[in-house]
Amino acid sequence: MKEKDDSAAPRASRAKAARADQAAAPITKDLVFRIFRDNPGKVFAYRQLSRRLGVTTKEQREEVFAHLKALKNLGQLTLLQNDEYRLTDPSAAFSATMPASSRQPRNPDNIPVPARRGGRPIETEFGQDPVVHRRRGAGFDFPDTDEPEVARRPAARETADTIIGTVSLATSNFAFIISEESETDVRVFTDRLKFAMHGDTVRLRLRGTRDGRPVGDVVEVLKRVRPEVVGRLQIQGGIGFVKPDNRKLYFDVFVPYENLKGANNGEKVLVRITEFPEDAQRSPTGEVLRSFGQAGGNEAEINAIMAEFDLPFEFSPEVEAESEGIPDRISPDEIKRRRDFRAVTTFTIDPADAKDFDDALSIQKLENGHWEIGVHIADVTHYVRPGTELEREAKHRATSVYLVDRVIPMLPERLSNGVCSLRPNEDKLTFSAVFELDEKGKLYDSWFGKTIIHSDRRFAYEEAQERIETGFGDFADEIVLMNSIAKKLCTARFKSGAISFETQEVKFKLDENGKPLGVYVKERKDAHKMIEEFMLLANRKVAEFVFKLKSRKPRMTMVYRVHEAPDPDRLQNFALFAQKFGHSLDLTNPKKLSTELNDLSTQVIGRPEQNVIQTLAVRTMSKAVYTTEPLGHFGLAFEHYSHFTSPIRRYPDMMAHRLLEHYLEGGSNVEVAPVEEECKHSSGREKVAASAERASIKYKQVEFMSEVIGQTFTGVVSGLTERGLYVEIEENKCEGMVRLSDIPGDTFELDKDNYRIVGRGSKRIIQFGDELQVIVKAANLLDRTIDFELVDNRPDHVKQREQQERRENRPPRGYRPERSGGRPGGKGGKSSGGGSRRR
Repeated sequence: MKEKDDSAAPRASRAKAARADQAAAPITKDLVFRIFRDNPGKVFAYRQLSRRLGVTTKEQREEVFAHLKALKNLGQLTLLQNDEYRLTDPSAAFSATMPASSRQPRNPDNIPVPARRGGRPIETEFGQDPVVHRRRGAGFDFPDTDEPEVARRPAARETADTIIGTVSLATSNFAFIISEESETDVRVFTDRLKFAMHGDTVRLRLRGTRDGRPVGDVVEVLKRVRPEVVGRLQIQGGIGFVKPDNRKLYFDVFVPYENLKGANNGEKVLVRITEFPEDAQRSPTGEVLRSFGQAGGNEAEINAIMAEFDLPFEFSPEVEAESEGIPDRISPDEIKRRRDFRAVTTFTIDPADAKDFDDALSIQKLENGHWEIGVHIADVTHYVRPGTELEREAKHRATSVYLVDRVIPMLPERLSNGVCSLRPNEDKLTFSAVFELDEKGKLYDSWFGKTIIHSDRRFAYEEAQERIETGFGDFADEIVLMNSIAKKLCTARFKSGAISFETQEVKFKLDENGKPLGVYVKERKDAHKMIEEFMLLANRKVAEFVFKLKSRKPRMTMVYRVHEAPDPDRLQNFALFAQKFGHSLDLTNPKKLSTELNDLSTQVIGRPEQNVIQTLAVRTMSKAVYTTEPLGHFGLAFEHYSHFTSPIRRYPDMMAHRLLEHYLEGGSNVEVAPVEEECKHSSGREKVAASAERASIKYKQVEFMSEVIGQTFTGVVSGLTERGLYVEIEENKCEGMVRLSDIPGDTFELDKDNYRIVGRGSKRIIQFGDELQVIVKAANLLDRTIDFELVDNRPDHVKQREQQERRENRPPRGYRPERSGGRPGGKGGKSSGGGSRRR
C-alpha cells in the first residue's frame, strides 16, 4: 500500500515541481527543437510550446520566439500560419543520436539540418518527408530510389495530424475537403483555405468539429488544378481587379498595370494567377491572358463561360491536319470484312438542326415472321486510331459540349459532320447491334459486329412524329411498326423497375446574333422515345454480352455506365419533403422503391409542385458515372449497361467500341487500371460539360428576361434561403429571386425545417412548391441573376383582416395562400419530361 502511495504522488505537485525546474533552467534552442524532434510531423502553436516548456516570464517568452525564428531561418521549422510551426524535415528526428562530428557545420546548437545534394537542399515533397502521401494515380511521383530508407520511415506518424484531400467549393464562405482519409467531408472556411480553388489538392489539419461536422485549416496547397480565373475587369487608377464570374470563388484578383495586356475596363477576361499571398487579407496577383470583349455581350459571355470551364476554343493544327488526311473513300477490302446492310431499309432520326448523325436504324422482315432491327453506330474508332493526335484530343475532351448557341465537338468537323456522320445516300462504316424481335417486343437473338450501311432517308424528329401520328409518308409503315415495338420494350422496362422521373430540357429560339427570341421546354414525343428505346436496348445488350463472355475470374474488362441506388438518408429526406404536399412514400421495401417513385411521378402530374418534386427526385438519385465495375443502372433497372451508341460525341463509347471489337476478335482480357482511369476522367469531363451547359442556359434566360422587365408571370417556389425565395416561371423555366426584404407589409423569416417562410406579424406561409405571381424587377447580365417582385393577389378581405389584427395587436388567424388565383390546388403549368444525352 505504501509503495502505491509513493508511486502515485499528486499530479499537481509533480507538475508544479517540473515547472519550477524548467523556470530555473534557461530555455535553449536545442530544448525547443527537441520538442519537434520528439514529435515529427506534429504542429505546435506557441501556447502549446509554452506549456511544455513551462514558460512563466516575459523573458522566457521572448527566448522562445527568438529560438523559433532562428530555427525557421535555419530551415529546421516551417511556419504554417500565425504562430504555428512544424518540423521541416521529419528525418531530422532520427539523426539526433549522430555524433557531433557528423552534424552539419555552421550550427552552434548542433541541430540536424536536411542533407544536401550538389550544394542544394534535397527537394522533399511539399517540404516534408518525400514519401508522405505519395500514391500512384493521385498526381504525385514516387520518391527517388536512392533516398535513405530512414528518411521515409516517419510518414505514418505525420499523417496522424494532417490529411490530404480535394477542395470542393460550396459557397463563397466555405468549402468541403473530400479525402479518403476522412469518413466525413471536412468544412474549411475560406479565410483558412490559403487561396485554394475548386479541385485543388491540399494538406489539411483538423481542428475539431462545428455543428457536428469536422472543420479544419489548409496547411498548404499541394497541387493547383488550374490557377486561372474568368471575370469582369475593373480598372481604377491604372490598376485592375478581376471579379470572378464563379460566385463560389471567394477572392478578387489584383492585376498591375503592366499585366493588363491592353484589356479595358468592363471587359470579360481570363487571368492567370502568378502569386498567391501568405496574408489572407490580400488579393492574389495575376496577369490577363485573354480578353473576350465588353461584359454582357453574347460573344464575350459565351466565350467567358468556355474559358471558365476550361473548354477548348479550337483544335490544334496537328489534330486538324490528321483529320484532313483521313480518306473518305471506303476500300473494297474493308467492305469485304464487314456485314453488308446497304440493301436493307435504313434511316436516321435526329433534331432538325443536327449535323452529326451517329446512329441509324434498319428494319427487315425475316422468313420466320420476326423482324430484324439493326442499331447502326458510326464506326469512329476505325478512323481515330490509338497513338494519334486525334485520339489524344478526343480522350482529353471526353465529350462534346452543347452550349445554347454552339457545339464544342469532341472530334473535328471533318469527322463529326463528315466522314463519320451517317449522312443519307452515302455508304458509311458502322459498328452494329442487330436484334431479332417479334411485334410484341420479345427478343430472340442478338448479333454484334462491324458493318456497312447506306442510309435511305434523314428524318427530323418532327417528320418521324408526323408519320407516327398520321400513318402517311415515306417509310411510315416501318416507323409505325418500330414505334409499336419500342413501346412494348418501354413497358417491359418499367415493369422491371425503371424510374420515370426526368428533368425538363430548356430550349431557345435565337436570332442570327444569338439573341433569344423565345424560351420553351422541349417536348418529348413518341419519335424521341422510340429512338431512345432502341439505343437503350443496344447499350444494355452490349454490356451484357461482354459481361457474360467468360464465367471465369477475372471478368472481361468493360466500360459500364453505372447508376447506383439512392442513398437511404437522402431518400428519407425526399420522402419527408414530398409528405409536405400530401404525397406519401413507403420506403420499407427496397424492391418496391421504383414503384413508389413512379406512383409519385404520376400523382404530381398537372399539380403546381410537379416540376419541383420531379427535379428534387432526380437530385435525390445518385449520379451516373463511368466505371469498369458492373454495378448496374438503378434508374433504368438494368443489371448491366454501357454507352455504345454515341461515339462521335462521347469518348466512353469509343472505349466500349474498342473493347467489344477486341473481344469479338478473340482477344485476351484487357488490363483494368488504365480503363478505370479513363472512366474517371470521362466522368469528370461530363460533369464539367453539364455545368457549362447550365451556365450558358442561365445567361440566355437572364438575357431573355431583360426584355420583359415589368411584366407579370406565374411561377412556382423552387428554393428558399434566409435572403429570399426563388421562383421558377412555369412557361419558360427562368428562375429568379424575390428578396424577403422586398415583400411589403411584413417581416418574413425562413423555417428551413418545413421548407417555408413565415410572416412574423401576419403568420402568412409561403412554402416550397407554392404557385405565385411575380413581376420581373431586374435582370443582371453581368451577374446572371433575375430579381422578381411578389404580386400580392390574395383577396382584399384577407389583407384588410391582417392589417386590422396587427393594429389591434391580436394574434392573427393562420393563412395559407390560395393557389392559382383563389382555387386551392389550382391547375399547374403544362409540363413534359425532357430527354437526356447522358443517361
